[in-house]
Amino acid sequence: MKLDCFEEVKRLTSEMVAIPSINKEPHGETAVARYVYSYFMDLPYFKAHPEQVMCFQTKDDFVERHSTLAYVKGTKGTSNRTVILIGHIDTVGVDDFGTIREYAFKTDELPQKLKETFSLTPEVLADIESGDYMFGRGALDMKSGVAGHMYLVKYFSEHPEELDGNLVQIAECDEEDNSHGIITAIDYLLDLKKKEHFEYVACINADYSTNYMPGDENRYIYYGSIGKLLPCFVALGKESHVGSAFNAFDPNLLIAEVTRRMSLNTDLCDIAQGEVAIPPISLKQMDTKGPYTVQTALTAFGYYNFFTHGWSPSIVLEKSRQMAVEAFDETVEYLNAQYKRFCELSKVDFHQLPWKTRVYTWNEFYNELAAVHGEAFKKAIHEFTVKLHEDDPELDLRLFGLRVVQEAWKWSEDKSPAVVVFFGSIFSARIEMTGRTAKEKALLDAVESAIEVVRPEAQRQIKTRMFYPYISDSSFMAVCDDTLAIQALETNMPQYGVKYTHPVDKIRQIDVPVVNIGTFGRDGHMLTERVDMRQTFQNVPNITYEAVKRLLS
Repeated sequence: MKLDCFEEVKRLTSEMVAIPSINKEPHGETAVARYVYSYFMDLPYFKAHPEQVMCFQTKDDFVERHSTLAYVKGTKGTSNRTVILIGHIDTVGVDDFGTIREYAFKTDELPQKLKETFSLTPEVLADIESGDYMFGRGALDMKSGVAGHMYLVKYFSEHPEELDGNLVQIAECDEEDNSHGIITAIDYLLDLKKKEHFEYVACINADYSTNYMPGDENRYIYYGSIGKLLPCFVALGKESHVGSAFNAFDPNLLIAEVTRRMSLNTDLCDIAQGEVAIPPISLKQMDTKGPYTVQTALTAFGYYNFFTHGWSPSIVLEKSRQMAVEAFDETVEYLNAQYKRFCELSKVDFHQLPWKTRVYTWNEFYNELAAVHGEAFKKAIHEFTVKLHEDDPELDLRLFGLRVVQEAWKWSEDKSPAVVVFFGSIFSARIEMTGRTAKEKALLDAVESAIEVVRPEAQRQIKTRMFYPYISDSSFMAVCDDTLAIQALETNMPQYGVKYTHPVDKIRQIDVPVVNIGTFGRDGHMLTERVDMRQTFQNVPNITYEAVKRLLS
């Protein structure tokens, strides 16, 4: 049976796009969550079962925002098997829209405004003229995916007799930043597991996908998910007056060399199951000097997106540490070479500069200082992190880690230049689907069968791949790394336990395979963001529908 869902999913998408929900901006994420909640509460099933819909506020969050959860209990049999549908309701910002910012949320008017305001590529113009795409911030990423899930919840609430098991849908906030929405939702999933005896068997996300390269017209479904870590490097140098520049050890020079070695280094591509992760890329590089002075910088800071398919946090940490060692070696060699040349030009004697490579992980640095200063150091650093969080709860997670490292540096008796490497962001776990477990095989089989049902009516080829290539909340549905690997994350995050804690134990209680049967379009996070309506409003809900039926038959 084919679901006739196009028009309703289109309507829901357009109405949700019309509600600005830029991450961390006041009220927007909550407004969309309440829209989803109201949609469900208008349905007869949920009027009869209001306890099966909830709009809940995120925990340990400095922004007031909400997510919505709803579930339908099947009546076909007595199984407790449960499929989880997830999708996020927040979006990135709209500063790129410039003078037409207000039209970013008006799906009907935006295409014409784009044509009037910007010089658009032939591809964008062709997509506008085709009428096959809906433009608007959040249309692709990923309110259309949430809309499809809402339709399916409505459908199954009207036809619970088709389910031998249960369906839970979560529309979560804060996916674009620190994932407070899904992290909070985990507690609700565990409550349902206990209260309703749900047995979670799979998670289906509907996050966005796009073409791999120009000319690629395939539509993609992804098993599992890429992982992400954020190795951060603090370069602690030696300051001097610029008139004595060779007396300085410039941390900017060292961080620049780290960036040269880390950024787009294909030796750092993680390859698994024949698929290659994008190499690391620089996301920030700066020093910590305040106003202008003629003193060189003392501290510089850089961090890098690092995708993983099979590598654990401990492996990424070691590879990052090695990059820092090589960068430090290269910087020392460069400084000596330049100083030697300067001495030759100045006709003075050359003496080797005193710099030696010194690289620590945060755990190594912390333990070295603790060995010297004992409990006084441990107590001081803990109190500093707690107070820093209390005084500035909105402080960026990465800058928070930097501040802790700088505070620890004050305790170091050896002030010779050094690099400290730490993890600076939330942990997006890699999820590898191999088919080795019964749950994984069931999901793989269900999705492949679902694709075959829909494929004859699809305008484009539908292909499956391993590893969803973008960060998503799917990473909070399972953990593939072992305990020791996760400890490498925990012990190398200065923020851990105060500013951020990864709910590993809770996630292991859910532990389901994931698939992304998601929206399709072009230019995610760009002003020309647009969603392929035929694929997203019709094919995606139908593939998801067929997969759910097979998982819960």
